[in-house]
Amino acid sequence: MKPANVAEFYRRLRDLNPEPTTELKSVNAYTLLVAVVLSAQATDVGVNKATGPLFNVVDTPEKMLALGEAGLKNYIKTIGLFNAKAANVIALSKILVDKHSSQIPRTRDELEQLPGVGRKTANVVLNVAFGEHTIAVDTHIFRVGNRTGLAAGKTPLHVEEKLEKATPPEFKRHAHHWLILHGRYICKARSPDCWRCVVKDLCAFKPKTPAPDSVEAKAKKKIKKKS
Repeated sequence: MKPANVAEFYRRLRDLNPEPTTELKSVNAYTLLVAVVLSAQATDVGVNKATGPLFNVVDTPEKMLALGEAGLKNYIKTIGLFNAKAANVIALSKILVDKHSSQIPRTRDELEQLPGVGRKTANVVLNVAFGEHTIAVDTHIFRVGNRTGLAAGKTPLHVEEKLEKATPPEFKRHAHHWLILHGRYICKARSPDCWRCVVKDLCAFKPKTPAPDSVEAKAKKKIKKKS
């Protein structure tokens, strides 16, 4: 995608949502870290249902350690892979207390040394908690980057590097959230809502999806039935 189109792409997403943020609920940097660790292979809605009650009683590493792994499991048992995630949260909480004075590290390298924390999680924490211009590439952003031509790449890291290079500085603070929300609600995996997309004319995706009640959509349904 040409630089002018990239800037226009972000400009339109910004106009729709000037101050986007994560849909994961948290009360401070520590609970944000816990929420993001718990969100791996799970929905934000599902995580929020579990962490709402949890964060009412636990908002520091010390309180998490006092709760213990068994106690934590009782709160997060509705989340997929909750056994492994509980073990990671307890382990990272102990490291935060022992090595970081209970504070969240502010570098990607230090964050990635915590159990259950990969590059994507580290980037989310750095961006949301500390305002760093990081772009955490999840499945939504990977899809949007490749499908639109904004940043095509074979791996999440490749897409991240391309986005870092292509995204104008004025848009980097919120680029992660604009792209993930666009992928979650508009540029969806199975059937993107191209008919209501504000950047469809800038997008490289050719078979644009028509509105469900359009003549074109009805014609396609008839063809499928015949075949």
